[in-house]
Amino acid sequence: MTLRRTSIVILTALAATAAGPAPAATARTGTAYHVDCAAGDDTASGTSAGTAWRSVARAGRHTFGPGDRLLLKRGTSCTGVLAPKGAGAAGAPVRIDDYGPARAAKPRIEGGGARAALHLVNTEQWEIRDLDLSNTGPATTTERRAGLYVQLTDYGVAHHFVVDGVDVHDVNGADFKDPDPSGGILFAVQGSARPTRFDGVRVTDSTVRHVDRTGIGTASTWGRDADALSTGVRFLRNTVRDVGGDGIVVQKARGALAERNRVDGFNMRSAGYNAGLWAWQSDDVVYQYNEVTGGHGTRDSMAYDIDGGNHRNVYRYNYSHDNEGGFLLVCNAEDTVSDGNRVHDNISVNDRNTASPYGVISVVCGASTDTLIYRNTVVTDRADTALVSNNGPTGVTFKDNVFVGAPGAGSPIKDTVSTYEGNLYWNTAQPRDPRAVTADPRFAATAPRAPGDVRLRPGSPARGAGTPIADGTTRDYFGNRIPDPPNIGADQGR
Repeated sequence: MTLRRTSIVILTALAATAAGPAPAATARTGTAYHVDCAAGDDTASGTSAGTAWRSVARAGRHTFGPGDRLLLKRGTSCTGVLAPKGAGAAGAPVRIDDYGPARAAKPRIEGGGARAALHLVNTEQWEIRDLDLSNTGPATTTERRAGLYVQLTDYGVAHHFVVDGVDVHDVNGADFKDPDPSGGILFAVQGSARPTRFDGVRVTDSTVRHVDRTGIGTASTWGRDADALSTGVRFLRNTVRDVGGDGIVVQKARGALAERNRVDGFNMRSAGYNAGLWAWQSDDVVYQYNEVTGGHGTRDSMAYDIDGGNHRNVYRYNYSHDNEGGFLLVCNAEDTVSDGNRVHDNISVNDRNTASPYGVISVVCGASTDTLIYRNTVVTDRADTALVSNNGPTGVTFKDNVFVGAPGAGSPIKDTVSTYEGNLYWNTAQPRDPRAVTADPRFAATAPRAPGDVRLRPGSPARGAGTPIADGTTRDYFGNRIPDPPNIGADQGR
């Protein structure tokens, strides 16, 4: 895999983003149905605000068709499971939305410990907006629960799902990951008889808070079959807080985009391995402009992760800070190959991992081939963590990064097998690097706490000391145009 190929992948994803959100369907030829859980009547027609149904159970007995709308009244709270039947069509999806007083709270559905508060099964062409979902039941170690759960089993290709402005909170599902997970907003593929995948999943401007175990994610029982990798997955501008396990995970997808999300507090209650924002067995995924913080524990718990058979994934323009599990894991899992991945133009401030063999950046498991980590700025205030730790795998090249350890005692680099080319080192022992720059980078702040603190002051030895890389990237984390020659690290300002 060449750098130019990576560039093409990135620019394709960016073009999709620049085009903006997919427009809502305009072919509204169906019927609008209403639910008012405070004053409705399940024996009424539901076709107007004055004849609204009383319960989500009544709405679940109806089969919706192309262009239909299911509207829940703002300021009301419903108990039970909304599991509507039917499907939309291209250009005429079924839409779940709200109605009523503009200043009232979003309509709420409390699942009461069921499989999900809103559950869609073997369907497609749905748009879900402006709901408040919770799903709290008795404490459990066996019950899978979710806020919003879209489930396909031996379905084939399911098209067009939009989740926008949906708030999910207080879901106490058991610590199950895949293929049948607990969590907040989940899209799961199951079965083995017919290759099944999603085509077009967009989750935007939504929040997930205090759920177990996955915040937002996709899952699948299928392998890396070309006809079973989901496409058109977009996770944009979402906020995930206080989740038991993974923050946001893309599993078995191709060409996904995770952009401008914030994860704050993950791996809070899980006994498994978790990361803030990552993929599993996915190709050509781009993660950019995300912030991840508050990773708890040292059994993984890093912000970002290249793991389990990922090809040509790109992390760029991301910010990571104050994670107990570190900034980045590079891990080629057993019987898989991770190849051609790129991590560049990111900032890590005060991440750490004090458990051997981990560090702020951890290279563990099996060899991940053709992995390039470049033009990042990694700084920690902890002397008891390694900036980079490697327990044996090869295949990783570190190029033009700024590595800064804790003042005074410093922070080590425990890696004798990776390739290092032209990095800047300060308060750390320099690894074998023929073009090393060993000097104070002259950050804007002596004790960095935010991205702007690691900008370079005039006279920094990192300025103009980098090597051009033909990857198609023209701007840095801060929006500066990358000069020629570039700076070392994430700040390319002049």
